[in-house]
Amino acid sequence: MCGIVGYLGSAEASPIVLEGLRKLEYRGYDSAGIATISDGGIRMLRAQGKLVNLEQRLKEQPLIGTRAIGHTRWATHGRPSEINAHPHKAGQIVVVHNGIIENYLELKQMLQHKGHNFSSDTDTEIIAHLIEEHFKQGGGFELAVRHALNEVRGAYAIAVLCEAEPDLLIAAKHGSPLVVGRGADEYFVASDIPAMLAHTRQMIFLEDGEMVIFAPQGLRFCDLAGTTLEKEEKTITWSPLMAEKGGYKHFMLKEIYEQPRAIADTIAGRLRENEGDIYLGDLKLNTQQLAGFEKIFIVACGTSWHAALVGKFYLEKLCRIPVEVDIASEFRYRDPIVNAKTLILVISQSGETADTLAALREAHGKGGKVLCICNVVDSSIARESDGVIYTHAGPEIGVASTKAFTTQLVALLLFALRLGRARNSLSADECRQKMQALVTLPRLLESCLELDGAIEKIARELSAARDFLYLGRGNQYPIALEGALKLKEISYIHAEGYPAGEMKHGPIALIDEQLPVVVIVPDNATFDKVVSNMEEVRARGGRVIVVTSGQGCRLETACESLFCLPEADDDLMPILTSIPMQLLAYHVAVYKGTDVDQPRNLAKSVTVE
Repeated sequence: MCGIVGYLGSAEASPIVLEGLRKLEYRGYDSAGIATISDGGIRMLRAQGKLVNLEQRLKEQPLIGTRAIGHTRWATHGRPSEINAHPHKAGQIVVVHNGIIENYLELKQMLQHKGHNFSSDTDTEIIAHLIEEHFKQGGGFELAVRHALNEVRGAYAIAVLCEAEPDLLIAAKHGSPLVVGRGADEYFVASDIPAMLAHTRQMIFLEDGEMVIFAPQGLRFCDLAGTTLEKEEKTITWSPLMAEKGGYKHFMLKEIYEQPRAIADTIAGRLRENEGDIYLGDLKLNTQQLAGFEKIFIVACGTSWHAALVGKFYLEKLCRIPVEVDIASEFRYRDPIVNAKTLILVISQSGETADTLAALREAHGKGGKVLCICNVVDSSIARESDGVIYTHAGPEIGVASTKAFTTQLVALLLFALRLGRARNSLSADECRQKMQALVTLPRLLESCLELDGAIEKIARELSAARDFLYLGRGNQYPIALEGALKLKEISYIHAEGYPAGEMKHGPIALIDEQLPVVVIVPDNATFDKVVSNMEEVRARGGRVIVVTSGQGCRLETACESLFCLPEADDDLMPILTSIPMQLLAYHVAVYKGTDVDQPRNLAKSVTVE
């Protein structure tokens, strides 16, 4: 999501920054802008839509100067528009920003009380005004940035220019990536390596709470207290294409590893621990409206339908409301019973899925209210829905969905918590407990990713199999379906997901010494029953691969391979168990030599029926 590029040197800055922004287009964006600083002060151009629009404006109104900052924005606060595009200016300060400022409303009210006027709907503009407020109090540009950032709560990567100190460019980060590049008498800063790779391979990676001050005479690094830091410079040896993949062999693997960050971004700014409630700013339904629904349909296709199946468990458990899950292409043709008391929740990664869009229109035509979970701002489904819950996964290049799926699960859980509070089926304390669990989720996912090496080893042995069976129970049954789908999509091996308790009603006939059976058995209420199903597989010679947690980690002697996940709240376990499913499919496909990122016959977004 979003991209920052900054330059300080002796060349004209805006063409370099524009080129860098093009290298970050893969991150996704809906508007863009550049600001330069020269003897005439700060000049700025912004444009909604693709970079070609900004490029055209630059041809008509060139920005002169050897210092510049630029940005591609993916909307979080405020709709895509030129006025909400970055950079944002306040007084002598101009800023670009990635991330979400959680206490922006509190800061905005304070700044308005001091006489500041705001022109956009963004949280970023608050940063510009906050730095400007501290700058007016004296002490200089650097001190003003440090004071401002010490008041900010949330995730940010920023680059800042100041008219009064035009020789400086300042950047800082907390929770969002930022990389510094050092060339020959010129310096760069960007959200990712590809933006700078044409100019330098000497990179310095900022850590959270660190700041860099660019000046013609060199770089200085410090923390937010002003203490000078020594930073190690690294030489990047990637090719330009490999740089876009972050050094990973495939986009899919990169996106699997991006999930801790994507989920942190999806959670950020939405937890209101003081109130014991969830903030979903684009929902557009108040508490009374939410409490008035009597039934929910969740409608989706493919991987999003698997997320919907998990969502049914969340909503019925936490909100005590009946939920039906429909495949979109079936929903639109079966004349569903929908009225004003019915909520239809549609899920689409792209926001352009043809069958899901048609189902949305069918639901509206019958008088229902429609909310959507979507990853693309201002997409067709987002525009036509009554409210939106955006997942902040960033662009997903690999056709087989990974981070889009797990962020959908997080969005569903957030919505279930909000609806549970609205319906009084969930107390504030119960909601806080779930919030505390959600905060730990990125760290837990990092632990799951540590299984990668072990999963790769077993994948080599399993890649010769012609069929797979995946078993799960309760909220893990949809993950069994998703695991089977991932394997089918990218390895072209036939695979089937099944409820573990239903195995004896047919699939047991398939089990022999050649059949790998992936059993998802976290340490929860159905643990003993799924273990019994697993033993039935073993008794018939099946090759058992177990994904488990807690007491299940003692099952090592009862299976061919065992992957033990960290213990977590049971509502988080479907997100955690998704990781080994994705990694197994990925490594099997690599060993089979298939096109992992663009598997045959598949498209990223199905925009026709």
